[in-house]
Amino acid sequence: MRYDELLLKKIENREAVIGVVGLGYVGLPLAVEKAKAGFKVIGFDIQQHRVDQVNSGINYIGDVVDEDLHEMVKKGYLQATTDYARIAEVDAVAIAVPTPLDEHQQPDTSYVENSANEIAKYAHEGMLIVLESTTYPGTTEEIVKPAFEKKGLKVGETVFVAYSPERVDPGNKLFKTKNTPKVVGGVTKTCTKVAAALYRAVLEGDVHEVSSPAVAEMEKIFENTFRHINIALANEMAILCERMGIDVWEVIEAAKTKPYGFMAFYPGPGLGGHCIPIDPFYLTWKAREYNYHTRLIELAGEINNAMPEYVVNRTMQILNEEGKALRGSKVTVLGVAYKKDIDDVRESPVLKILELLEQHGAEFTVVDPYVPSFRACNRVIETVELTPELLQQSDVVLVTTDHSNFDYEMIAQNSPVIFDTRNALKDVEKPNKYVKL
Repeated sequence: MRYDELLLKKIENREAVIGVVGLGYVGLPLAVEKAKAGFKVIGFDIQQHRVDQVNSGINYIGDVVDEDLHEMVKKGYLQATTDYARIAEVDAVAIAVPTPLDEHQQPDTSYVENSANEIAKYAHEGMLIVLESTTYPGTTEEIVKPAFEKKGLKVGETVFVAYSPERVDPGNKLFKTKNTPKVVGGVTKTCTKVAAALYRAVLEGDVHEVSSPAVAEMEKIFENTFRHINIALANEMAILCERMGIDVWEVIEAAKTKPYGFMAFYPGPGLGGHCIPIDPFYLTWKAREYNYHTRLIELAGEINNAMPEYVVNRTMQILNEEGKALRGSKVTVLGVAYKKDIDDVRESPVLKILELLEQHGAEFTVVDPYVPSFRACNRVIETVELTPELLQQSDVVLVTTDHSNFDYEMIAQNSPVIFDTRNALKDVEKPNKYVKL
C-alpha cells in the first residue's frame, strides 16, 4: 500500500496521531477540534507554562470552550509537550506559529523555519505536514518543503506537504475553527488530497482545494489586504468628513442600504491584531522580488498607521476647546484590546496612543475589563475599574475599544468630555461635550 493510501486509511479510521506546533490563538483551537473529532493529538510549544496549562486542562484562549479542553485532556485525546522528539509519534502535523515583522518591517519567518527544521529532524515516511501560519506566497515550497527533502524524503510520495491558512477571528461568536471553511493547497495533487481529507474529518466547514500552496498563501494575504485597504478608506473618509462637518458613521449607515456593491467597513483608532496590520507587508516585501511596488497596499498602511497620532491630535484639540492643554490633563482610556470583547492587545493601536499621550505629558488611566495588565511605554500597566468617580475626575474620556460590557449610560452621565473613536455611544443619550471620530 502506498504511503498516501495508508495515511488516508488512518485518517478515515481515526487512527492517525495528529501534532500541532504552536499552542496559541490558532493552534490550541485547532488541537481541541482535532481531539474532539476523535484523533489523538499532541500539542507542541516552546513555552513550558502553556504546556503545563494544557496538560492540566486549563484554558487560556478565549475562543476555546473551557469544558471542551478539560474533557479532551481528561479522556486522553489531547496532551502537550515541549519535546519535539515526540514528532516521531505523529502521522500529521500542523504548524501554527507566529509570522511577525522584524525591526525593519520585513517578514520574520524564523518561527516557521525553526519549526520546519525541528519537525524534519524527527519526520518519517508517510507523514503529512501542513503550514497554517499566514505568510507570503512561496513560503511552503521555499522553506517547509526543502527541510524534508534534505532528509531524503520525497514530497508527494513518501511525505506530504501542504498549506492551509488559519482563519481565526478572535471573539467572533458565529464562526469558529470548527465551522469556518478551509482552503487547502498541496505541493502535489496527492498532498492536497491527503491534507483535505484530514480537515474534512475534523471540521464542519467546507474544504476548498486549490492547485498549489502559493494560491492558498496568496488568497489568505488577499483576504487580509482586502480588509486592510477598506479600513484605510473608512479612516480616510472619517478624517475628511470631520473637516467637512459630516458624520461619517451616518454616511456608512446610509451606504449600507445599497443591497449590492457595498460592504461596510468602519473607521477607528488604528489597526490591531496579529493579522491585518502585518500580513499585507509580507506581500509588499515579496512583490519587490518581482520588481513590483504595491502602492495601494503601502498607502493604506500609511493611513492606518497614522490613526493613533490623529486620535491624539484630535484629543488635544478637544481639550484646547475646553481651555486645557494635553500636558497635565487626566485622560481616561476605555479599552486597550484591539477589538471588542476580547483580551488580545497584540499590535493594538491603543498602545501607540498611550505612548503618544505620555510623550505629550498627559496623565492616562486605562480601563479594560478583559485585560488586567499589559505592557506599554516600557513598563507593565495595570488597568483599573470603571467607576463614576474615575470618569468625573477625568479631563477627557477616550473610548478606544467598544467592549459590550461597558456601561455606556453611566459613561455618558459621568464624563465631562468624551471622544468616542468607535461610535460606541450611538445608542445612548449623549452628553453636551461628546465628540466622535
